[in-house]
Amino acid sequence: MADTATQEAFATVKKCAGLCGAGNAVALATVAVLAAAGHGTPSYVWIRAAILVAITPLLVRLTTRAADGDRQAFRRVRGFATVMPIAVIGVDLLPGESPVWFAAVEGLSALLLVAVAVLTRRAPLATAFPGWA
Repeated sequence: MADTATQEAFATVKKCAGLCGAGNAVALATVAVLAAAGHGTPSYVWIRAAILVAITPLLVRLTTRAADGDRQAFRRVRGFATVMPIAVIGVDLLPGESPVWFAAVEGLSALLLVAVAVLTRRAPLATAFPGWA
């Protein structure tokens, strides 16, 4: 994976994953502040925000491994980036389940994962692993 364009694309994927995690961390911090201020915060929101924050290091690590040539890690990054935005946005669209502000922050984070899904399916990343384009 010494190709400069490929490494730059992987760097962009890592940035998107990191920004997604930052958005999720902001959501979790906001939940914590609201809870400390005495506002009701459903346990569902706590759990979901914590899980999404916890997933970020895994995605970044998988992207790093994929950039080093690990085909399995690349496959996992592609799959994760495809499935997670659908799941996040799908749950956020359920009426009354998530506070509007939470759904908005999570939706923006999910859009970053959509960018990862697109980047992993376009050149140079799609061609970095022959047979996966």
